[in-house]
Amino acid sequence: MKILKHTVIPDREIRFIFSRSRGPGGQNVNKVNTKATAIFDVMASKGLSVAQKERIKKKLSSRLSRNGILVVSSDRFRSQKANREDALKRIASILEEALKERPKRKRTTVSASAKERRLREKKHRSRIKKARKKDFLKEW
Repeated sequence: MKILKHTVIPDREIRFIFSRSRGPGGQNVNKVNTKATAIFDVMASKGLSVAQKERIKKKLSSRLSRNGILVVSSDRFRSQKANREDALKRIASILEEALKERPKRKRTTVSASAKERRLREKKHRSRIKKARKKDFLKEW
């Protein structure tokens, strides 16, 4: 399974458990194990570098078990094959999102005209509020 340009996870590293699905399907739901649960041990993976494993561990801390195992289930479809493929796609998208490098934020400064506009608005708001006071009318 390909995650990024240079990252490939061997299919043998992902285990599947099949169980009975919920929802519509008639008698098929009661008889056939169509729900696919994919189990991927991130920490034991040979397709990921140590840095990638640490990044995944940090980014997906709420989704991983204590042992570093990612579990994804799919029961959207009525067939086992479709649910298996859906679970694989979801694992790939989750890992891809975790491994994506975010661009560094460029520091910017507030422009002089923006500062001036903000101060002008503050003064205007202040005058409006002062005009509401009774004492203000006595000054006029």
